[in-house]
Amino acid sequence: GFFRNLARNLYAMVSNGLSSRRKTGGALKLQNPDIHFLRFRLHLRPVSAFPMEEVCEGKDFSFPKHEEKTLDLWNEIKAFETQLELTKDMPEYIFYDGPPFATGLPHYGHILAGTIKDIVTRFQAMKGHHVTRRFGWDCHGLPVENEIDGRLGLKKREDVLKLGIDKYNEQCRSIVTRYVEEWEKIVWRTGRWIDFKDGYKTMDLSFMETVWWVFAQLFEKGLVYKGFKVMPYSTGCKTPISNFEAGQEYRDVPDPEIMVTFPIIGDPHMAAFVAWTTTPWTLPSNLALCVNADFVYVKVRNKYSGKVYLVAESRLSALPTEKPKQNVSNGSVDDSKKSNPKTKGPSSGKAGDVADSYEVLEKVSGASLVGLKYEPLFDYFKECSDSAFRVVADNYVTDDSGTGIVHCAPAFGEDDYRVCIENQVISKGENLIVAVDDDGCFIAKITDFSGQYVKDADKYIIEAVKAKGRLVKTGSFVHSYPFCPRSKTPLIYRAVPSWFIKVEELKEKLLENNKQTYWVPDFVKEKRFHNWLENARDWAVSRSRFWGTPLPIWISEDGEELLVMDSIEKLEKLSGVKVDDLHRHKIDHITIPSSRGPEFGVLRRVDDVFDCWFESGSMPYAYIHYPFENVELFEKNFPGHFVAEGLDQTRGWFYTLMVLSTALFGKPAFRNLICNGLVLAEDGKKMSKSLKNYPSPLEVIDDYGADALRLYLINSPVVRAEPLRFKKEGVHGVVKDVFLPWYNAYRFLVQNAKRLEIEGLEQFIPFDQAKLQDSSNVLDQWINSATQSLVYFVRQEMDGYRLYTVVPYLLKFLDNLTNIYVRFNRKRLKGRTEGEDCKTALSTLYNVLLVSCKVMAPFTPFFTEVLYQNLRKVSNGSEESIHYCRFPQEEGERDERIEQSVARMMTIIDLARNIRERHNKPLKTPLREMVVVHPDADFLNDIAGKLREYVLEELNVRSLVPCNDTLKYASLRAEPDFSVLGKRLGKSMGVVAKEVKAMSQENILAFEKAGEVTIAGHCLKLTDIKVVRDFKRPDGMTEKEIDAAGDGDVLVILDLHADESLFEAGVAREIVNRIQKLRKKAGLEPTDIVEVYFKSLDEDKSLSERVLNSQDSYIADAISSHLLPSAVMPSNAVIIVEESFHGISGMSFVIILTRPTLVFNLDAIQRQNAGNKKCAQGLETYLLSRDHSNLKSEFQLGNGKITVNCIENLPPVDLVLNEHLFLSVGDYFSRTQKSVT
Repeated sequence: GFFRNLARNLYAMVSNGLSSRRKTGGALKLQNPDIHFLRFRLHLRPVSAFPMEEVCEGKDFSFPKHEEKTLDLWNEIKAFETQLELTKDMPEYIFYDGPPFATGLPHYGHILAGTIKDIVTRFQAMKGHHVTRRFGWDCHGLPVENEIDGRLGLKKREDVLKLGIDKYNEQCRSIVTRYVEEWEKIVWRTGRWIDFKDGYKTMDLSFMETVWWVFAQLFEKGLVYKGFKVMPYSTGCKTPISNFEAGQEYRDVPDPEIMVTFPIIGDPHMAAFVAWTTTPWTLPSNLALCVNADFVYVKVRNKYSGKVYLVAESRLSALPTEKPKQNVSNGSVDDSKKSNPKTKGPSSGKAGDVADSYEVLEKVSGASLVGLKYEPLFDYFKECSDSAFRVVADNYVTDDSGTGIVHCAPAFGEDDYRVCIENQVISKGENLIVAVDDDGCFIAKITDFSGQYVKDADKYIIEAVKAKGRLVKTGSFVHSYPFCPRSKTPLIYRAVPSWFIKVEELKEKLLENNKQTYWVPDFVKEKRFHNWLENARDWAVSRSRFWGTPLPIWISEDGEELLVMDSIEKLEKLSGVKVDDLHRHKIDHITIPSSRGPEFGVLRRVDDVFDCWFESGSMPYAYIHYPFENVELFEKNFPGHFVAEGLDQTRGWFYTLMVLSTALFGKPAFRNLICNGLVLAEDGKKMSKSLKNYPSPLEVIDDYGADALRLYLINSPVVRAEPLRFKKEGVHGVVKDVFLPWYNAYRFLVQNAKRLEIEGLEQFIPFDQAKLQDSSNVLDQWINSATQSLVYFVRQEMDGYRLYTVVPYLLKFLDNLTNIYVRFNRKRLKGRTEGEDCKTALSTLYNVLLVSCKVMAPFTPFFTEVLYQNLRKVSNGSEESIHYCRFPQEEGERDERIEQSVARMMTIIDLARNIRERHNKPLKTPLREMVVVHPDADFLNDIAGKLREYVLEELNVRSLVPCNDTLKYASLRAEPDFSVLGKRLGKSMGVVAKEVKAMSQENILAFEKAGEVTIAGHCLKLTDIKVVRDFKRPDGMTEKEIDAAGDGDVLVILDLHADESLFEAGVAREIVNRIQKLRKKAGLEPTDIVEVYFKSLDEDKSLSERVLNSQDSYIADAISSHLLPSAVMPSNAVIIVEESFHGISGMSFVIILTRPTLVFNLDAIQRQNAGNKKCAQGLETYLLSRDHSNLKSEFQLGNGKITVNCIENLPPVDLVLNEHLFLSVGDYFSRTQKSVT
């Protein structure tokens, strides 16, 4: 404080004493106060240090830079670690963080989910919970393997085996933590508090051991079996993938479509079934034909070829039409002339053409066809003839495409497999022959196409079918087809030997457990997730891959003995081998002696690894190494309290969590869930690095700050599981609409707290909340109540996990704070009222800002910390960080009546402004009277009582008249709300509408009082009928004399008569307006004290003199000082700015702003110095060199007196303020009661 004041005084000496300048005639003239003869010593007393730091204008405040400073603060005080330590003895709140793949960088989807998680966990920590937050990494699975395959050029499974599983897996391990630093940097920069150092990885030994335990528990419960499952299969990655992954990427591609004949054995007409397929490569594996038992089928003869076909009657038009031809071979057609090779969808003939081409021989039911045998197309599976090559029936056969007959290859279709099992075409078990290998190529058994990739083999198979005389039609069919999201190759469906979890047995319990969970939004739970559970199939959890958690199954060579390991200890005990890593290359060599004796050999581990979804579904147990550790922690807090991820996880992580927890414990894994939608590029497309159709997250954060990005994301449809088109401008809008108004309210507090200190020498220490609750000021009562409403609302919504409702409420609250409380309380906040009123207002504003910061801390952790760090300086015993604070509780009762009254007051003000605008009556023009019409007596009492002064001042109206007679100034009419009633009333709407419109005023008033009315047998509520109040202008009055505006609730009437008595007040407002604009133009802060001088440029100065005399108190109150005539401006006054104005209410004048200038009573000073004129001049020169604010502070410290004893060769002099000198010209005139005009 001392050195700051020393610097101020030295600066003041130089600027004021040595080179003080003032404007004269547009030029700068140096003033030489002739102080060189003085040698003086400075005895400076430090003033009290201002506790809250000064703050810059909003336009100069960099949100990103202050966020970076906040990050430094958090690092310095170890904020996250400290919060965990402070809450360690509090109840646990268990949050599960779903592990992202470690091989990619974070995008907006991750930031969105991370923000949701951070907000909820911060809120719960502030509510008094201990919230462990550990980051997780999904380290296994296809994303890692696919990258290594590409890097090493591995194409087939044999390539991996040739390289060595050990080398392959170590290559995988080497890349999984590659982006950890980037993740940590971005996650930390977004403000998310989560533990990276103690994060979990699915490749950790402890995690993998728990995964083994989970599987072993399911095995013991009889929920594990081995079998085949037809799954989406990636030939590019050489592995099956989940249905969830298979649905991620579809493309419109052309595929061949063909119709093939299957001659019916023993048919008298030598008829053949006709089946349609778009996967010719599956035909070599055909084992059955499937019909729909409820369809009618027809046997038709081609009139030209004589061929007899059997198809569904409803699909007869799909057969190709023919014309008479020569030399047509038996059973085939010339496909080059009969097909439409580029069709969008399955081709078909026209009905008329088909009728001309075919003769119907017979109609039969689908059920009657079941059991019929047919000639196989190929003989690769002739050993299956006893049970195969016959007709079966199932409802999955439809008649919207094809022929109503489906060819079944059980190894390559999920329904095909199911139907063939159900009809004993094949038996359930491990003996199914799959004709396609892991690379998507035909096995040796398919001799004609052995080694060919299935998609490449299509054309050769079609040629073979044609050569056999079995091809009816061929063409090209464009349809949406799934592709592998990793390898970008087309998926096939393929039967894969796999270990299964019996999910279908758990279906009812899964559905019951789903009901016990709470989802936001709930429709995802009730519809999407419920439906997925309802149709749940057994889960194939094994993958024939390398980098993953190996299945803990050891089997004897004869398959008779099987052991499942549930721990490392068990494996070590049974094998005698020390184990420190569970990956394949570390344990595949481990064998277990057979319990039946040495002659039965050893048990070896099966080759498979777990589906990585099984690992992530085990996360609630594996990340804390349960049951090997943390048993009490887990068992006291399961199910976990909260999870959050994207909509796509309904079929992924949310599903696997639910399945495993239900299977293990009969409970859901979580209690509360937030499901977010997808973040898309601005054009509605998926965000793409190659297309560069979105800005990078760090770019947006560097421009606008992480808090703005956080609020933008959670205030969007994406938090309600809907898509968001990301727009960078939207983030900027949050800064403009939320943070700048918030910051400006905070800055206004700091400025005026500083002014309070400067003017009153009193450090601002806010009153406590209890005292503020007793404030008699209505707006204090209102904002205190509104703040409690904010606390209540945010608590309620956060307890309901509805994050998206908070920002709109906050926006309204901030708008009310800045545009009602601060705006209407400027006089009080600036200290223009008496007693403690100013401090009460500032304390109220301080408390509101502090509480709102605590409420919003989980949402905007940076900005609230910045404000809090300054606000806490005047609060004893405050926490070191806002994030250590407890979330505010409701204190005191909310006053709903005053909140409603103030809301209506703002409506009144808006309506009155609308009337002014319609009649071109600016606010500077005073009006005589306004009438407020409303039936509520309490509201009218508030408006005419404690809110009256605010309404009159804001609207510049002289008087306000309340009126509760709603019919005095208005006529009522009723209008039905068609948008509400239309659907409900249907045909009755016309009758009801007619009667509603015919309601009398008495009926309408009775309806408003009762809250309902019955019309035409229908009970209508207040929400069903709009009551419109039309203004009823008094007789003899015109629209230019009186006008009104209403909103259906309140009616405002303004008297628009011109009134000369109000003219001078209007001119005064114009002058004040010019002064305020000039202050802003000069870059002055509200706390900057200046003197304002007025100079009339009119020849006739009577008008200006009259205005300044009659409006002196109003102007002084508005500008915080007297408006002084330019004639009394001292010659040494330092001019800040001056400007001339012309044609303002018929006047022209100059306004001059100067620094405050000392005025000396030379006679009194000379008397104090025994008439020594030289001493008086030296004293005057010294005082003029002093910094004005410091001099003022010294007088305040001395209760209006100071002693000057620092001037050489001069004795000490006692000076009395307002006797020997005055701190400003305004003080001089007001104290000596001189006229200022």
